[in-house]
Amino acid sequence: MNAYSTTSEAESGSARLLARLALLCVAAAVAAVVAGVGQWLILLLGLVGLALAGGGVWWALAHRGIARFLGALLAIAAPVAVLVLYAVSGLWVVAVGALAAWSAALACARGALRRLRKPHGMHTRTVRPPRRAVLIMNPRSGGGKVGRFGLVERAQALGARVILLDLDADPDPVALARQAVVEGADLLGVAGGDGTQALVAGVAAEHGLPFMVVTAGTRNHFAMDLGLDRDDPAKSLDALTDGVELRVDLGDVAGRPFVNTASFGTYAHIVQSPDYREAKAATALDQLPDLLTGDAGVALTARADEEQLEAPQAVLVSNNPYARADPLTGGRRERLDTGRLGVIAVRVDGAAQAAEVALLGERASAITSLTSRRVVVEAAEEVIPVAVDGEALTLRTPVVCTIRPGALRVRVPRDRPGAPYVAPSVDWRRVVRLAFDRAPDPRAKNQEHSDG
Repeated sequence: MNAYSTTSEAESGSARLLARLALLCVAAAVAAVVAGVGQWLILLLGLVGLALAGGGVWWALAHRGIARFLGALLAIAAPVAVLVLYAVSGLWVVAVGALAAWSAALACARGALRRLRKPHGMHTRTVRPPRRAVLIMNPRSGGGKVGRFGLVERAQALGARVILLDLDADPDPVALARQAVVEGADLLGVAGGDGTQALVAGVAAEHGLPFMVVTAGTRNHFAMDLGLDRDDPAKSLDALTDGVELRVDLGDVAGRPFVNTASFGTYAHIVQSPDYREAKAATALDQLPDLLTGDAGVALTARADEEQLEAPQAVLVSNNPYARADPLTGGRRERLDTGRLGVIAVRVDGAAQAAEVALLGERASAITSLTSRRVVVEAAEEVIPVAVDGEALTLRTPVVCTIRPGALRVRVPRDRPGAPYVAPSVDWRRVVRLAFDRAPDPRAKNQEHSDG
């Protein structure tokens, strides 16, 4: 499926102009650096400081005790020392000018690539309101958003039946959803976390029913990529009266549906801890040293279609690829209907590679990013931990991840904010080619049509 619309001549011209501006800004950044060439060593120390900060972060995460303290101290002190050095030497003006020009270059380059290959929205179709909608709500999700926003009363006022989960009784959302289908539900929905949404979405897909997301979770990753309002969950209920329908893909890991991600390795081990829910940061810091140095956890191998990934520390399989694979920034998916899994594998073997990640981000050799239709994760152990949409599970190896294209009908409000924009990664070779590409000659284009 082509996820991008055709580019008009006006958009091509705009993209070409932005590409040329990007190269001019790069030249300005270089000129700013050349202006301080007399103190080039001090300029070079800026990059060294950033690399040292990355190495310090690695030591802080991969060690305990005094080594962790020294690593954290280095991660903070290195960039501060560079700033002080620039200020004392008088190079701060050069540094600020170069940074501003480089930032402008990145903005223009991303704008050019965005216009050159502009993504179009997922197709929607108008549908009639449901008559027997059933919404399953978790009263504790998102810190109690169901009660705080009066979602039960508002949904019932719109004609929906609400099933409020009794969390003390260990409810089964799948069983409740199946029973609702037997009783005649023509729409299933969830006000809760992504894990519960995935389970009920699987039932909806199985029976060909529309599925509805109410943004009452903590992070609402699936809702974000659907373009829903995450600040006011009550607005999600507008889909009951004035909704449109999307067809999106549904991930599958060992027969279990997922709407966002299935994670293997480091993160999957951390979420297994009973202390994780109450103290996420403290639990992660306590377990990371053993996981990163190989003293704990399991050795994984993964195969994405025909691509072999050897001994990754972490593997993230997503329902459709993320726009960027940068581990230092948040991400989102531009589309949910490409029919492809996203795969991000990470292996950082030491402070040097950690510094490389700090400098290069998603382009670092420690990070592998690709797409696939089938991912197989194997290990010597019979059972491995897996985090599926944030839920801690253990699954038998080999664990197979696949994708079901267009399996899920999702009902969303006609009037919704839309998904936030994510700037694409900059491919400077494409930017250069675009900047020096001549505009197409209309006469040549007409001649082509004539010859045809």
